[in-house]
Amino acid sequence: MDVASAIADPVRRDILTLLRDGVMTAGEIAGCFEISRPAISRHLRVLRECGLVVDEVNGRERRYQLDTAPLAPLEAWLGALHDPWSGRLDALE
Repeated sequence: MDVASAIADPVRRDILTLLRDGVMTAGEIAGCFEISRPAISRHLRVLRECGLVVDEVNGRERRYQLDTAPLAPLEAWLGALHDPWSGRLDALE
C-alpha cells in the first residue's frame, strides 16, 4: 500500500499522531482506541509496510516509532498544488 492510501484511514492517521509524541507499544496504542487489538495490529502492519512506522521487537513486545521520511514525496506533490509556479520557475532556470 502506498503512503497516501495508508493515511487515508482515520485510525491510521490517529496512530501516527500518537506516535508523533514518542515511542509506544502496540498495547499502549490499542488502549487509546475502542477497536480490537487485532484491528490495531492490522493498522500498524499497514503503516509498517509503507514505512511510516518502524518497530523494534524486545521479547514479546513491539515498540513503534514514527518515521516521516516516506511523507516527503507526498508533501512535495501537495506543495506543488499549493504553489503552481514553483515547479515552473525551477524549470526556467
